[in-house]
Amino acid sequence: MIGVTQAFSSSYAEARARFLEAAATAGLPVESHVHPLTGRDGETLAMDVVLDGPADARQLLVLSSACHGVEGYCGTGVQVYALHDQEWRDKARAQGVAVLYIHALNPHGFSHIRRVTHENVDLNRNFHDFSQPLPVNEAYREIQPLLLPPEWPPSADNTAAIGQFLATRGQDAFQAAISRGQHEFADGLFFGGTQPTWSNQTLRGVLRQHGRQAARLAWIDIHTGLGPNGVGERIYAGDDDDAAVKRARQWWDGGGSTPVTSIYDGSSTSAFLTGLMWASVYDECPQAEYTGIAMEYGTVPVLDVMHALRGDHWLHQHPEAPPELARQIKQQMMQAFYTDTDAWKGQIISQARQALFQAADGLSS
Repeated sequence: MIGVTQAFSSSYAEARARFLEAAATAGLPVESHVHPLTGRDGETLAMDVVLDGPADARQLLVLSSACHGVEGYCGTGVQVYALHDQEWRDKARAQGVAVLYIHALNPHGFSHIRRVTHENVDLNRNFHDFSQPLPVNEAYREIQPLLLPPEWPPSADNTAAIGQFLATRGQDAFQAAISRGQHEFADGLFFGGTQPTWSNQTLRGVLRQHGRQAARLAWIDIHTGLGPNGVGERIYAGDDDDAAVKRARQWWDGGGSTPVTSIYDGSSTSAFLTGLMWASVYDECPQAEYTGIAMEYGTVPVLDVMHALRGDHWLHQHPEAPPELARQIKQQMMQAFYTDTDAWKGQIISQARQALFQAADGLSS
């Protein structure tokens, strides 16, 4: 067994090495889907997949990281710890549950300390039927001119305009307008794209390969950036289906101590979103009864997260920015999505571990 802090990393390259090492230590083969681009430091990027359990298992649990690139610093820690956790592995095996670890759904964003893919797409807004008309986010259209000002840090006038929006509409409306997802501004925030990204297509292939034999499929996807620091909110992740929501709450609510929230009933810290990744399960594994959550760990206040994202998108548009400003923007991104303290890491592991054990019980019940 490794210590909690040893499961976490300070770069994508280090995180990938630790994940591959954990798989090797567990005696498990790795299937690597290499990304078309290289990383920040010239390293190979890949979506790495490890199956712990029989390929024909009827109960499958997916544990994934880095849907939103930079959030992979947290998610990798959970995956590496789980692969070293013999008690957890024995539990899953005893319950007849195979575990599919998908490391770095969005390796490019992970490496470059961005939330988006190399196409500037929010992967968790990219799962649409692109042959149909895409949702229109009129609230984002209204606020878009304020989000990416010509200079950074923003001018006093820009800051005042944002403040006026917050004062008149409220923080929830600000968060919802920005984070819901939009398909109109390709260089903007939370852009859902106009076609499937590399990560979307690669993930679908992984699900087809490993998920089509499962009668019951569960998914825990690790996220950060919303809610109180260190608190892992279990957000129901699936279609608006009363039976599936009820099942998720039976599995993961811990008798009320760890409630499962939902974007459909307004109980979540997350706004209502479109183009979510869970749609891929229904498309690629239609035979399976599906139950899923996003584990959303808090870091800093949501307005600080939004400010960090605005800065990162501004920097992407201004590669000529002074190196010190670029460093400050990336540091803000790390702080927005990863709290580098032993206490936070301990909270992450303990809550994720509880959710994993709950999932194994739920799948086998």
